[in-house]
Amino acid sequence: MRLFSVSSLLLLLLSGSGVALQIQCYQCEMTHDCSTPEFIVNCTVNVQDTCQKEVLVKEDGIHYRKSCASSAACLIASSGYQQFCTGNLNSVCISCCNTPLCNGPRQKKRPQASTAPVSIGDTPWLLSVLLLLSSVLC
Repeated sequence: MRLFSVSSLLLLLLSGSGVALQIQCYQCEMTHDCSTPEFIVNCTVNVQDTCQKEVLVKEDGIHYRKSCASSAACLIASSGYQQFCTGNLNSVCISCCNTPLCNGPRQKKRPQASTAPVSIGDTPWLLSVLLLLSSVLC
């Protein structure tokens, strides 16, 4: 019976049915990369499922616009401006992503898995859930 309860819980976690999805993104419009905690917002549940980042090159420097967006709206905007993403003056680059705070600063490249030490922070959330459940069962 206990095994059935655990497997039911895992199935519910993995299926995601009926679970409200909410993502956090950076939101700002500035001349510096506003990727600090005071610019973090909770996006509208089940509506804004994507983070959007616009980088505009103007005469006075680089401007950033970061926000929550629906995936459809972001993809339409990014594909519409793709031809203007040159890196030159008046360039507009729009990118979309769907993980928490992904419209923040670029992450440094990670070493390849064969050479990278494994840390607790690198453990996927599912593995953490499984470890917790196994400790409950034992």
